[in-house]
Amino acid sequence: MNMRRWHEHAKNAKRTAALVGCTALVLSLTAATAGARPGHHHPRDTARQTLPANDGWASHGTGTTGGAAAGAERVFTVSTWAEFREALAVEGTAPRIVKVEGTVDAVSEGCDAFAAPGYDFDAYLEKYSPENWGRDTDLSAEPDDSPEGLRRASAARQDTSVKAHVPANTTIIGVGRDAGLKGASLQIKDVDNVVVRNLTFESPVDCFPQWDPTDGDSGNWNSEYDSAVVHGSTHVWLDHNTFTDGEHPDSAAPTYFGMLYQQHDGQLDIVKGADHVTASWNVFTEHDKTILIGNSDSEATAAVDRGHLKATFHHNLFQGLVERAPRVRFGQVDVYNNHFVADDAYGYSFGVGKESRLVAEHNAFTLPEGVSAGQVLKRWNDSPLTAAHNRVNGRTTDLIAAHNAQNPDAPLSSGAGWTPTLRTEVLPSRAVPSAVDRGAGAGRLR
Repeated sequence: MNMRRWHEHAKNAKRTAALVGCTALVLSLTAATAGARPGHHHPRDTARQTLPANDGWASHGTGTTGGAAAGAERVFTVSTWAEFREALAVEGTAPRIVKVEGTVDAVSEGCDAFAAPGYDFDAYLEKYSPENWGRDTDLSAEPDDSPEGLRRASAARQDTSVKAHVPANTTIIGVGRDAGLKGASLQIKDVDNVVVRNLTFESPVDCFPQWDPTDGDSGNWNSEYDSAVVHGSTHVWLDHNTFTDGEHPDSAAPTYFGMLYQQHDGQLDIVKGADHVTASWNVFTEHDKTILIGNSDSEATAAVDRGHLKATFHHNLFQGLVERAPRVRFGQVDVYNNHFVADDAYGYSFGVGKESRLVAEHNAFTLPEGVSAGQVLKRWNDSPLTAAHNRVNGRTTDLIAAHNAQNPDAPLSSGAGWTPTLRTEVLPSRAVPSAVDRGAGAGRLR
């Protein structure tokens, strides 16, 4: 406003001055408040955002805040694997924030860097081929200087190098649209209050899978290293991440002894009495054994898992997977508003395991020709579940009825025995594909 206009409208100017004075006072008070509370959560600072109230099982009780209250001295920005592990290793359980810039590669020097002296894969294949070893004896008794012993030593080297242990009260968050962890296994073990957001996890490649000739009728290759493991931990929020096999899809893997040389384990495991986990707005793609909740039917495991393994999955995109999205034992697991997009390799989505109490509602499934709605559920144990208001290829479908029609000798029954209450807004299943496809995954955090 120029001076002439100001003189002509003195009355308005007085009002403006009063407003300016009020604004200045508000800004002054705001600055004083912010200065008095360093690390106070600001909703526009994604590194300090906390899990909203009622947002799945991780909001139960104390809720999940991660490192939101971290002081400036406990905020770390990292761009290498060494820096990432050093930031997590800083002593104490006071809140911390670890910001990841770019792709952090845990195996940047390649698999050969982990090989024990004398290890030779060709020698391993020669000794343990079915023609030479047979299929009746496993390799557990092989001595340390055998090809299997040298494989074990090599695997131990990789194990210590690619795992990163996350402390309590930690937020790990990717900066921008291209942050991620490659070849790493995030270990959230026996801690409370962890947030992991906005990262692309490229699945670890097991450099030294073990051949087990007694696994099944034909033997099998078994591998280690999940992208993320929630082991005995509580209040964990995984949000807007992408889990993928990336540059090493199973489709590119060779076969040995007539079996796929499997170098991947899971993308996310929730095991050993872990509890109160929310996984929201993630993408799980290009993988075989995706999510495991509860890792054994044994009574020893049951004693730890019963009453725990409570997890919520909402607004996730499950695309191009084979199985376990998720497979559940024991836990009360709520799966709502997710989009499942299958291809010809599809096996199943929900694995109904021992004493599981799965609620699967308001989800959408896009299945190709030749894949039926009866495949969505797989019965591993006769545990009742709730499966309502789901849509398959645009049509409301009773998943339990579809399963039972296709598997009359192994029917499933309805009624998980509990009703989820920790939910945010629930979309009708017809609205799920567009919302999830548009908003899920790393690089889409707002």
